[in-house]
Amino acid sequence: MRRWPGSGSTRPRHSSRSHDPKLDDPALELALPSKLFYIGALGSRRTHEKRVQRLKEAGLGDYIARIHSPIGLDLGGRAPAEIAVSILAEIIRVRYQGAAA
Repeated sequence: MRRWPGSGSTRPRHSSRSHDPKLDDPALELALPSKLFYIGALGSRRTHEKRVQRLKEAGLGDYIARIHSPIGLDLGGRAPAEIAVSILAEIIRVRYQGAAA
């Protein structure tokens, strides 16, 4: 397991980024009941609504609130590098302030 840069922490986190339910859903099904401190998923709000329905049908409705989606803080960026920064910013916020932040 990799350490959180500069912290010595091995607190695990997960983000789904394929935009393909055949790949993302199984990963989320494993991640949701785990002790991961951050779970994020790319996609529009509509995509997330469909994802939520599938995960509820899979019996994971109690865990849905753990998913950060759309992933990242809304910093207004559109370029891939800007989206990456927004995702890392959200992970850092959750790390220090908790999921309710």
